[in-house]
Amino acid sequence: MKIKLFIIPVLFAIVFNCETPAQPGFDFSGYAQNFTVYQTIPQSLSEIFHSDKSFITDLLRIRLKPVIFLWHGGRLNIDYELNVNYFNRKFIYENLSVTTNRRTVTSLFWSPVNEDKIKINHFIDRLYFRQKLAFGNIKIGRQRIAWGTGRIWNSTDLFNPINPAAYYLIEKPGADAVSAKIRFGNFTDLNIVYNPVDNFNKYNFGGRFRTNFLGYDFSIMGGRFDEKTIVGLDFAGNIFDAGFRGEGIYSIDPDNSGNNFLKFIVGIDYQFTPKLYMLAEYHFNGEGKTDKYHYEFSRLLHGEIQNVSRNYLAVSGMYELTPLLLLNALSIFNLNDNSGFISVSGNYSVTENFYVNLGTQIFWGEKLSEYWFFPDSYYIQTEYYF
Repeated sequence: MKIKLFIIPVLFAIVFNCETPAQPGFDFSGYAQNFTVYQTIPQSLSEIFHSDKSFITDLLRIRLKPVIFLWHGGRLNIDYELNVNYFNRKFIYENLSVTTNRRTVTSLFWSPVNEDKIKINHFIDRLYFRQKLAFGNIKIGRQRIAWGTGRIWNSTDLFNPINPAAYYLIEKPGADAVSAKIRFGNFTDLNIVYNPVDNFNKYNFGGRFRTNFLGYDFSIMGGRFDEKTIVGLDFAGNIFDAGFRGEGIYSIDPDNSGNNFLKFIVGIDYQFTPKLYMLAEYHFNGEGKTDKYHYEFSRLLHGEIQNVSRNYLAVSGMYELTPLLLLNALSIFNLNDNSGFISVSGNYSVTENFYVNLGTQIFWGEKLSEYWFFPDSYYIQTEYYF
């Protein structure tokens, strides 16, 4: 009944705000991406899992993105993805990756082949109807909801967060939702989102109001997520010539105030020269633990959290060696257990829509620290967009 009561005014708004129908149309795009990766793990971790120390994996991702234009301002977006993953031996880290999406009503994920050395998965990551209206727009279906201003972490993104160590991901996962954006001006709008989950047995609901004041973009947000009350804000602007941004939330558990926590980021970035860009971002994760023996890795594996510790620092940079060759680096430090990683890649544009990337991701940390569990990776990545 709650779902029906929420949808009825949305449908009325669509019917009475749609403009004259236009000729239907169709657009099609997508990409094919292949990762060939050599990975190694510490000897002590190998002994715990009774596995080899090194692995070779190959991941092929094909993502198809058709768009159907139904009438003036109305369209249907679909993102379908096929993954083929090969391992030269049984791969323990497949069990350490998130394969479920917590923000969906039902799973649109299928695994026709699931063997030790090869896995074939396909899924629908976007499937939504969007209608442009006089006051803004409405989306219904599986969609991306982009909240927050952080470049590495997004404290206020409670729908689509991803772990910053996942270098092989491009898009954030979609959430099943009804969302409405109401525009009050060029820099002011209100985004309202209703997100049913667990076959409509539960739901999340939130709103974000955004405006501009004295050259800064400001947002305030709040709602009910995972049966907790969340309030938060974000901002983005400049200090002299440097970019300055931040965001944060406070989570209130109505059943246990001891579970309340604060989470925020603050970051600064600067274009030193036309070729050199640098970024630094600090993340305080009040939901995390300061003692590595109390880390909640089970929640990490289920996608409930993206990090397990309390304090983090990220430093990244990009340098344009030539117009066709970009060098990228990112390093994240866990300031509590002194673990971390560095990612370095070179991205070469072979043609306008074909790219070749060489990269590595190296982790460090003492036994049982957060990043001790991750494998060092050396990869070659090819991407073709169409």
